[in-house]
Amino acid sequence: MVIRKKKKRNNFVGPEVRINNQIWDDEVRVLDAEGNNLGMMATKDALKKAQSLNLDLVEVSNKSKPALVKIIDYGKFLYDKKKKDKEIKAKTVTTEIKTVQVKPGTGEGDLILKAKNISKWLSDGDKVKLDLFLRGRAKYMEKGFLEERLERVLLLVTAKYKITDGPKKSPKGLSLILELDKKKK
Repeated sequence: MVIRKKKKRNNFVGPEVRINNQIWDDEVRVLDAEGNNLGMMATKDALKKAQSLNLDLVEVSNKSKPALVKIIDYGKFLYDKKKKDKEIKAKTVTTEIKTVQVKPGTGEGDLILKAKNISKWLSDGDKVKLDLFLRGRAKYMEKGFLEERLERVLLLVTAKYKITDGPKKSPKGLSLILELDKKKK
């Protein structure tokens, strides 16, 4: 019977964060826990100062010359970093691009249904890609006629929109991208 030891989980932020003896620069710029500048110090002296306060020496930025370190509790540093990352993630807005496909011969009832979906998606904040799907000889039809087919759908859309890209030729036919026009609300 083999007895295996449980591995310790490391709360490792990433390869860019070095602490205490992992900092190998000769000289560093030191900040205290409140963010006050303590000036330039030898790394050994900064480490001794941190140990005398029962805190850690954490490298905040290694891109600057000399490296910027902070005398702070490492657990508190990790907590603050996770909290900032969570705030940034909460502020980001993700938008989806929904696709609607119509053909030149699509009936009026289907166009109304598709326009209703487009209006709903635009009001939800998503972008909508409207494709006019062309097969065979239809790909070589006059561009004005094809754009008129796209306009049939756009006239039925109730949400205020703006065309951000298009109408452009695509491998499947013509396509354009719509998004909600916030100025016309």
